[in-house]
Amino acid sequence: MHGNLTKMAISVAPVEQLVNPTDAAQYQLRLGDQLVPLNQHIGQPIALIYRGTINCTACGRKTNKSYSQGHCFPCMKKLASCDMCIMKPETCHYAEGTCREPQWGEANCMVPHYVYLANTSGVKVGITRHTQIPTRWLDQGATEALPLLKVATRQLSGLVEVAIAEHVADKTNWRTMLKGNGEHIDLVAEGKRLLAEVAPRLAELQQQFGADSIEVLGDMQVQIEFPVSQWPTKISSHNFDKNPEVRGVLQGIKGQYLLLDTGVINLRKFTGYDVEFSAE
Repeated sequence: MHGNLTKMAISVAPVEQLVNPTDAAQYQLRLGDQLVPLNQHIGQPIALIYRGTINCTACGRKTNKSYSQGHCFPCMKKLASCDMCIMKPETCHYAEGTCREPQWGEANCMVPHYVYLANTSGVKVGITRHTQIPTRWLDQGATEALPLLKVATRQLSGLVEVAIAEHVADKTNWRTMLKGNGEHIDLVAEGKRLLAEVAPRLAELQQQFGADSIEVLGDMQVQIEFPVSQWPTKISSHNFDKNPEVRGVLQGIKGQYLLLDTGVINLRKFTGYDVEFSAE
């Protein structure tokens, strides 16, 4: 079977049940409208073959190069979801009246967001929309996570993240993340330490955006297990742009990466690529 790749679908138990270790996350490969269960293929040889076509995930047209994870160049320049403020939410310009798509901004940016801590390659701070918990943590390969703050808008979440990132990482070392789950981190204690560090800045933001614009959350630390039978000791990456055929024994899945005995591949990087999948 074949189709255009989009990020893998992942399911786990409801978030309120994740306070204890859960069953491993269940993965499905998305090929166009087709969903292919992947967990059952761990320990088996699989093949992913890029068929030479990339289609924009927004408009469907063929594109020689993928921009902003699966877009053609015109859509990348036009869509609000591809604007720089998506990567740097603190630069949101909706209030200035210059949003590329104001209705999209209202639905996706002018809504509650969470500022969270996660254990990926160590502790990091991140943000996500209220609808993307726990999806965001799963996509990043977080084995532990803690919703730290609930804030009124995406821009505000970015401003808070910038403040916290002065004291802790805001990026994942993906190579470290793929070598194992790492040590347990008490994110509740880490969260209390960081909130104390940024308390003056949070007070300033509440003065600017309103006292109820930032809400401190509880102490619910989440644990997530990923389906991995063997961790790679050395990380080498497959790349469809350099070699259209990816083959190997599937040894595990973490984040949006397939871990093969021949190397790893970040499927999200190749969103829009027409890929054929087969398994023995």
